[in-house]
Amino acid sequence: MSKTNAGRFFEDYAVGDVIKHAVPRTIKMGERALYHALYPARHALHSSDMFAQSCGLPFSPLDDLITFHTVFGKTVPDVSLNAVANLGYAQGRWLTPLWPGDTITATSEVIGVKQNSNGKTGIVWVCTTGQNQHGEVLMEYVRWVMVRRRAEGPAPDPVVPELSDVVDPADLVIPKGLDFSNYDFDLAGEPHRWGDYTVGEVIDHVDGVTVEEAEHMLATRLWQNTAKVHFDATHRADGKRLIYGGHVISMARALSFNGLANAQMIVALNGGAHANPCFARETIRAWSEVLDKAETDAPGVGAIRLRLVATTGGAGELRGDDGKYLPEVLLDLDYWALMPI
Repeated sequence: MSKTNAGRFFEDYAVGDVIKHAVPRTIKMGERALYHALYPARHALHSSDMFAQSCGLPFSPLDDLITFHTVFGKTVPDVSLNAVANLGYAQGRWLTPLWPGDTITATSEVIGVKQNSNGKTGIVWVCTTGQNQHGEVLMEYVRWVMVRRRAEGPAPDPVVPELSDVVDPADLVIPKGLDFSNYDFDLAGEPHRWGDYTVGEVIDHVDGVTVEEAEHMLATRLWQNTAKVHFDATHRADGKRLIYGGHVISMARALSFNGLANAQMIVALNGGAHANPCFARETIRAWSEVLDKAETDAPGVGAIRLRLVATTGGAGELRGDDGKYLPEVLLDLDYWALMPI
């Protein structure tokens, strides 16, 4: 019996399977320091206890994407070690803030399978949940991946889940105590509030960051993501290491500070696509489009729905005449964030 893990193949998944992922991870301030070193992250609520306390929180929560990356990393050996592509996300919600010292565990339920016509790959849908040491759900999301078959064989009955295009604003969870009534715009870095943004507005975040091999591998290891394509240059025919898609997400989110400094907390992930692969020495730029706005019950807090695009091209350019993503587009992410009214 082999002692090593070759990863799961398409035929190893069945709808209803629940996978308990290894290994638990305790997150402390060291992860925050590394996160802020890897990305130009500057949002005040995730940088300062004093600022967070002025907004009604006990102290500064860890960055929302630290929760996402850590939970995602837990799933890789069981879900996407043999993936051809990570195809998309839906129905993601952050339910409880991540505090320094919390321990994260994750489970995934298989909610859909569909073999591709080539008989060599199939698509697997999973709903993943991350919890803290108290059993509180930190976040949940659906993602789907294209996975290799181990060998040719009969196709399972296809099950394709029905997924919502957007998380209803009524289902957004606002952290307990959050209050932007006395929000300090000077300390936050920009004067723009919820009412200053209009649906359809496009924001060019101006800055760019050139990605290097060492930093993207360090980032991927930080989240204990073991996917071969991010480390092993022999795994692809072109001899390139593929940049972890989450690295692109965090880089684009950090770049969006210039123009969206007051979009302080991510509370939902409506959808997302890694439109084209990213490789070392490419320069990531970002732009956002305001898709929707909603009021919340929390004092001084509004919700803003944003499209975040990471690109090596220009702002506002997304798809060609054929409806397909332009080759320079790396990421198309749809999310809800909280902002002072």
